[in-house]
Amino acid sequence: MSVPKLNPENTGNRIAARFELLAKHKRPGLVTFITANDPTPGVFMDILEGLPAAGADLIEIGIPFSDPAADGPAIQLSGQRALKHGTKIDDVLEAVREFRRDEIDTPIILMGYYNPIYHYGDQEFAEAAAKAGVDGVIVVDLPPEESEELHVHLRANDIHMIFLSAPTSSDARLPTILGKASGFVYYVAITGITGTASASEDAVKAATARLRRHTTLPIAVGFGIRTPQQAYAIGKHADAAVVGSAIVDVIAQGVKPDGTVEKGLAVKVLEFVKSLATGVHGTWP
Repeated sequence: MSVPKLNPENTGNRIAARFELLAKHKRPGLVTFITANDPTPGVFMDILEGLPAAGADLIEIGIPFSDPAADGPAIQLSGQRALKHGTKIDDVLEAVREFRRDEIDTPIILMGYYNPIYHYGDQEFAEAAAKAGVDGVIVVDLPPEESEELHVHLRANDIHMIFLSAPTSSDARLPTILGKASGFVYYVAITGITGTASASEDAVKAATARLRRHTTLPIAVGFGIRTPQQAYAIGKHADAAVVGSAIVDVIAQGVKPDGTVEKGLAVKVLEFVKSLATGVHGTWP
């Protein structure tokens, strides 16, 4: 079941509006992750522009970085492919601007590391991201205690700063994380790097119940979701399921050893996303 379009006059807070629509229709959302300009700028844009119709409710775009310490092999390689095209923050923002020419509803969240943002300039980044149509930012190596220098500029430009919570986040630690969080809470269902393991449904059920005792924000669960079946299981307990490495793996499979891209790769990726959406939206099997 697809979510209706938003009123064009009500796009100032796309993340809240999207989760409100999902709650109204009593179903979880699908959050998809792809790295900017992976495998090529053209194929990336074909995938990005096709994601809403394929069933993505929110979209995370990775800002490629040369030292992605929190990412597993799949996303590390996607960043390397993107960096071969010289991809910088301005290229990522231009992709968002192009996306926004036709799509005003689907929230866009940029995900990356602080080093490129710091060198861009916190205020300059926040202002440019807002003008491009970015709705949220996840900086994986910037903990809440050290985030204010960037956060103050994101708040001034109505961009959510989304923080990560993990199985190791204690009840004493959660108020610090959630006190600064907005948009939604991203629960990392496993410890370690991306794409290397999957959490059990029981563990996710217990973790989301614990988080809900501390926050009223929507909870998105990611790391380790690779199949429609897993997306369905996570969607029973979370407000959204996040899939990244599995999508990036499909992209990687379409890149030949010489770096050229197989014909029809974007279509193949979007078909995989459709299968994930079928799962998380509760229509699988």
